[in-house]
Amino acid sequence: MKSMADLAPEHFIWEMRGDVAVIRLNRPERKNPLTFESYAELRDTFRDLAYASDVHAVVFASNGENFCSGGDVHEIIGPLVGKDMKGLLEFTRMTGDLVKAMLNCGKPIIAAVDGICVGAGAIIAMSSDIRFATPRASTAFLFTRVGLAGCDMGACAILPRIIGQGRAADLLYSGRSMSAEEGYQWGFYNRVVEPDALEQDAIAYATRLAQGPTFGHSITKTQLNQEWSMSLEQAIESEAQAQAICMQTNDFERAYHAFVAKQKPEFKGD
Repeated sequence: MKSMADLAPEHFIWEMRGDVAVIRLNRPERKNPLTFESYAELRDTFRDLAYASDVHAVVFASNGENFCSGGDVHEIIGPLVGKDMKGLLEFTRMTGDLVKAMLNCGKPIIAAVDGICVGAGAIIAMSSDIRFATPRASTAFLFTRVGLAGCDMGACAILPRIIGQGRAADLLYSGRSMSAEEGYQWGFYNRVVEPDALEQDAIAYATRLAQGPTFGHSITKTQLNQEWSMSLEQAIESEAQAQAICMQTNDFERAYHAFVAKQKPEFKGD
C-alpha cells in the first residue's frame, strides 16, 4: 500500500478532506477542458488510488461554476486532425484507460457537477459511482456533434446501465444536453442540490462512506462492475464468495460486537 495524501499533481488540483480526496480540474476560465497531459495524469492517479492506504473515497468536484467542457479544442481536437490511425488509436485507448482506472480504483467516486459537463466531462461523471448536480448543470455526450460516434470511452456500455437503453440512445445519437432535472428523473443524478451546497454535500457523503467498511466498499464496487457480464447464477455465486471474504475482516467482527453492545461500530477497513 502507498500514501497519496501529499500528492502534488501538475495538471489538476488535489486536496485531502480527512480520508476523502477532492479532485478538480484547474482551468476555470475555459470551463475546465482536458488536455493530453491532464488525461494521462488523471489516469495514472486513479490507477495509483487502488493501492492508496490513506484515501478511502474521492470527490471529483467542479471549479468556477463548471465541471468539465471535455477535450480542449485547440490542444486536443486540433492535433488529432493531423494524426494517423496509429496515433489516433493511442489517444482513444489512453482516454478509455482513464475510465478503466476509475472503475478499478477500489474507492467510491462522487462527482459533484455544476454548470457545463460535456464530452469527456460527461464521461467522468458517468464513470463515477454517485453523482450530485446543481439545477444549472448541463450534461451532454456531444460526440456526434463533432462528427464522431456516440460510442466513446465506454458510453454505449455504461450509460444504458444507468438510465436505460432508450434514453442513452437519445443522448448518444443526438448529442443534446440533459438538464439536471431530467438527469435526476432518469437516475443519472442521485441528488440535485443548490450550488452553495454542492461540494459540501458531496464531501459529507464521501466522508460517511470513508468512515464505513472501506474494504467492503471496494468489494461492492468490484461486484457492481463485474456482474453485468455474468449470468444470474454466476452473479449469486460471485457474491457468495465476495461476502465470505468480507466475513473474515475485522470490520465484520467489530460490527457484531458493536451491535451486541448497542453501540455504533467504528470501522477501520481491515
